[in-house]
Amino acid sequence: MYSQVTAPSDPISPRRPLAIRVGSKLRPHIDQMMAPFSLVGNDAVLDSANFPWVDALRSNWRAIREEALAVTREPNAVPPLSKISPDHQRIGADQGWRSFFLVGYGARIEQNIERCPVTTSLLKHVPGLNSGFFSILRPGTHIPRHTGVTKGLITCHLALVVPEGPLRMNLNGEDQHWREGETLFFDDTYPHEVWNETGGTRIVLLIQFERPLRQPGRAIARAFLDGIKRSAFVQDAVANIDRWQNPG
Repeated sequence: MYSQVTAPSDPISPRRPLAIRVGSKLRPHIDQMMAPFSLVGNDAVLDSANFPWVDALRSNWRAIREEALAVTREPNAVPPLSKISPDHQRIGADQGWRSFFLVGYGARIEQNIERCPVTTSLLKHVPGLNSGFFSILRPGTHIPRHTGVTKGLITCHLALVVPEGPLRMNLNGEDQHWREGETLFFDDTYPHEVWNETGGTRIVLLIQFERPLRQPGRAIARAFLDGIKRSAFVQDAVANIDRWQNPG
């Protein structure tokens, strides 16, 4: 529910529904249509000053971290992303990338929300919230080069646990790093790749929200996003979260 399963040069699996395969082909063209209407520019890394609502998240990052740590201490509470989203099988193959969803493409995961009241209350103030979840990278995990689903969304990482050592995201050819309590805003339609070569686990609160756009870019973005929300890309993932939480 986060990123397109494939690197820019890889085809979507022919086993996936037609709507996903068609959407994958159309996405670059739709992104080009949106770009001129962006109110926050089109750089790979975006200025946090454009998003004043983030101050509340930064001010409460320690409370958010406590909720994330409580979840990760519970056996089997946080599934590998590859078990949740069929469209992440390639980039989540080693199962070291795990995700605890509160909201995914507008779908609320009520069991998880009940366990994270502080984080949930703060996410309510994110304009155009699409997804919010704890993204967990275990030691030795490598997420291969990939791209996001739509330029109509912006991604924000609030760093909660950042182990010392070689840990980075290469975004559009430049390395980016995390600092606990700080945020990183970026456009994930630029190719990016992540390595955790430390001996510790990295945890961020990953937020995706609607890009501020002038019309008609906003209408184009929302129409494409509505199609994604109705597709198997999202519906399969929501069903798989329920199965993980309620086996049998």
